[in-house]
Amino acid sequence: MGSISGRILIGGTAALLMCLFLSPKFIELMRRNQFGQNIREEGPAGHQAKAGTPTLGGVIIVIAFSIPFLVLSRRDWPSVGVFGATIACALLGFADDYTKIVKRRSLGLRARTKLIVTIAISIGLWWIATQKAHRAASVELRFIDANLDLGAFYPVFIYLVVAGTTSAVNLTDGLDGLAAGCAAIVLLAYIGITFITTGQRDLAMLAACLVGACIGFLWFNSFPASIFMGDTGSLALGGAIAGLAIMTKTEVLLVLLGGIFVIEALSVLIQVFSFQAFRKRVFLMAPIHHHFELQAWSETKIILRFWIVAAACGAIGFVVYQLSIRG
Repeated sequence: MGSISGRILIGGTAALLMCLFLSPKFIELMRRNQFGQNIREEGPAGHQAKAGTPTLGGVIIVIAFSIPFLVLSRRDWPSVGVFGATIACALLGFADDYTKIVKRRSLGLRARTKLIVTIAISIGLWWIATQKAHRAASVELRFIDANLDLGAFYPVFIYLVVAGTTSAVNLTDGLDGLAAGCAAIVLLAYIGITFITTGQRDLAMLAACLVGACIGFLWFNSFPASIFMGDTGSLALGGAIAGLAIMTKTEVLLVLLGGIFVIEALSVLIQVFSFQAFRKRVFLMAPIHHHFELQAWSETKIILRFWIVAAACGAIGFVVYQLSIRG
């Protein structure tokens, strides 16, 4: 157990150090090629000062986590499934970022393209989870200690988990360090679930490498950010969290484990529904972190408080998981 935990710690540390050492050169490269972030005009006015900040930082996160994971893990099927989903989502995000920056198309890839690729990723995860990792086509309702067999509808459920998680992490990526910090906290909870509770070593290694990469990236992404992760990073992290949820049968529990992402996504859904139905806005601006910005909260205060909420959700989710296993 000691040597295994040591390897996991080495993996996370290696990912962190790689991020720290690779980022300065990458930031310089992005500046030299003028690969800067486009800021939406409808966003908070204060964000216009961030226009031109180097983006595509998700490339560094992916490289920094991939190398230690591939070197140190045994690459069993569950971890290969999550790794594949992470890389595929990162490539989708990279194509989206590239389209926005180089081709000057503000909305990035077409919605149909994103839908098709997300469906393909979900089918791949479903196949590995059920055929190779031997996960049941069912959902664990850990809050009430029940099990729901979805049968043929399980691939649809997996698509909803992948699409929902990637979108939620992407929506959260609106303030410096917010998405990276919250993702690191959720992934830390998954280290506990995969290693401490169930002994799934390779999944724990993958989660640890992602935590290390996120923390290393935060050195440059914290306020005021020197680089943004872009869709490359947010979709990769969302895909990784969704994959871990599927392989650990915590898809429903992810609503609690990733509570901060759920809050962000719900704020957008509530805002859109309220405006479409009643022509009224519930929040000053959505996602909800912009609402607090317009209430004159400083960016650092919002980020730190959201991290605290993320930590509380992750801790409670981990406790619920442990209780469900012991029960």
